[in-house]
Amino acid sequence: MITLSPGLWCFSATEIPLLLANELVVPKECPVTEDLVRRRAEHNNCEIFSLEEISLHQQEIEKLEYLDKWCRDLKILYLQNNLIPKIENVSKLKKLEYLNVALNNIERIENLEGCEELKKLDLTANFIGELSSVESLKHNIHLKELFLTGNPCTEFEGYRQFVVATLHQLKYLDSKEIERSERIKALQDYPEVKQKIREQEQVYLHKRAREKEEAERRMQERKDKKQKQMESKLGFDSPGSPQEKENRQAEGDGEQETCRTVESDEEDRRFWEEPTPYTPESRLETHRYIEEKRRAKDNTRESKKSEKPPWTLVTAEGKVLNVNVPKLHFSLKDDEENNQFILELAVYRYLDTSLLDVDVQPTYIRVLVKGKPFQFVLPEEVKPDSSSAKRSQTTGHLVVTMPKAKEIILAKQKVSASIKHSDCDTLQKNARRSGKVEKLEVDPSKYSFPDVTKIIQEKERTGQGPLKLQPEKMTEVKESCVEFENDEDVPPLI
Repeated sequence: MITLSPGLWCFSATEIPLLLANELVVPKECPVTEDLVRRRAEHNNCEIFSLEEISLHQQEIEKLEYLDKWCRDLKILYLQNNLIPKIENVSKLKKLEYLNVALNNIERIENLEGCEELKKLDLTANFIGELSSVESLKHNIHLKELFLTGNPCTEFEGYRQFVVATLHQLKYLDSKEIERSERIKALQDYPEVKQKIREQEQVYLHKRAREKEEAERRMQERKDKKQKQMESKLGFDSPGSPQEKENRQAEGDGEQETCRTVESDEEDRRFWEEPTPYTPESRLETHRYIEEKRRAKDNTRESKKSEKPPWTLVTAEGKVLNVNVPKLHFSLKDDEENNQFILELAVYRYLDTSLLDVDVQPTYIRVLVKGKPFQFVLPEEVKPDSSSAKRSQTTGHLVVTMPKAKEIILAKQKVSASIKHSDCDTLQKNARRSGKVEKLEVDPSKYSFPDVTKIIQEKERTGQGPLKLQPEKMTEVKESCVEFENDEDVPPLI
């Protein structure tokens, strides 16, 4: 139990997320940090001392600081669409040529005298009502372009004439070129225009004072309303045992969740439908409301994560369940030939083996993958002591081999029969080969072949030339043919 003072409110730990979700969170100012500047300086190898251009738009910056110390060489600075209420800490940026602070909460032009090289200044869609503050830009002799579109001062009578007559160095005002005749006329009417501008400024300043008071009152009402909601929801802790409190809390969890959702939707509807003036305070209030809702959602999500029950692997009756929390593909193979089960679990290929924990039991196998359990009930009992696990070098899958506890003799007979059968086939093939070889062999004692080279007997050649030798050869062949004995066992020569 946690006790808060004053009032000695007591509530359980599970009610803390509700408190955080409904508490009025006032975010701290978002300043310019060194880490932010380095992240936005990737184009300069994250070096900020030599940075010449940087874009810090839409970073929810509420205060402009440190840039004049870290980035002295800045020439272009983008700060549009933030929550900056005041121009400050840029006077040391002597090389700054372009400053964009559009869509911020700036109400006055100031602190730019030190920016000696400033040529372009964009103040579009701010809340500048003190038009006389443009006189501070007289010292920026290189200023050529000025943008004030969308500011309250642009609605003043004589606004353009006053700016043109005040800033002689200016060439473009709100993207429109200043002609020589326009400047001459503005200088002629300057005293009268200046008086009108002063009067309109006073009216606007009184209006802004009332808007600030109204914004403070609205903020205080909202804070009080949040406080009352917290008191009504938490209340005072009534006497009773902790068990009764837990029971009451468990019964009301669903109702509280539904009520919180309905109230949050109703609050959002009221906030966005309520008409409010467009002021720096309303912009800041909207930003903080969105930030508050985001933090409340994050707190609710974290509380749900912390309240998540542990995984149920074995029921109260002792029944082992099949669980696949990592959501991995797997296959179980029944290897009857080797009398074993082979489980292949498709773990991530580049997952470190130290993040795997394998536990083989006689009736099931459990694998923890980064703390998430995978559990599978086996069809038969296995031998945990004889089991083995290994990782595939190609796919990274986990392969677990589990020998069966019950010996099967039929599997061995099949193996021996297959071996015998293969041996018989081998012997038959060898016999066939040997028989064929015997048939091809010739026994020299049984068969006699005549010497073909000695069929024609050689005689001495008389050197009579080839024409006289030819008849003699034919005669010798005929004579040899007469003496030749025909043997039927000898195959014919042709």
